[in-house]
Amino acid sequence: MTYPDPRYLGDHGEISAVHRPADTAPDIISGTQRTHYLATHAATGGEFGLYRLDMSPRAPGAATHFHRTISESFFVLSGAVRLYNGERWTTCRAGDFLYVPVGGLHAFRNASDDPASMLLLFAPGAPREEYFERVAEMSLRGGRDLDEFRLRHDSYFADGAPES
Repeated sequence: MTYPDPRYLGDHGEISAVHRPADTAPDIISGTQRTHYLATHAATGGEFGLYRLDMSPRAPGAATHFHRTISESFFVLSGAVRLYNGERWTTCRAGDFLYVPVGGLHAFRNASDDPASMLLLFAPGAPREEYFERVAEMSLRGGRDLDEFRLRHDSYFADGAPES
């Protein structure tokens, strides 16, 4: 096993780290969810995107879908989040992790009466910010606008996935 080719060629390192305090306000508040942009595709040079999603009780989350260009990982920070791995729904709690490879069916929601929080990691990084910012609006529009929006953001929704 080998490491990737070097991308930093300097001899002494550089000051380039980015700190985001825990009490930073969410970047988006939309209905039952608050989204924090921890590391966007732009900030990581497309390596990954990392977001914290805080969900209100009974927040619907996302229906069953897959991505053609990115993997998605979920790490539950608090509460109980229902995660669908393409085969079955599981109630996940703080410390539980789900990795979904490119093309893997998945869904999530907070089915409990308590708030929940989780990290979402997309790799490689993709410009997900517009998706988070406009998905509620586009869902209300529906039809062709919603279809085109989903395709532009590599989100392919599956019909008939079991609910639990």
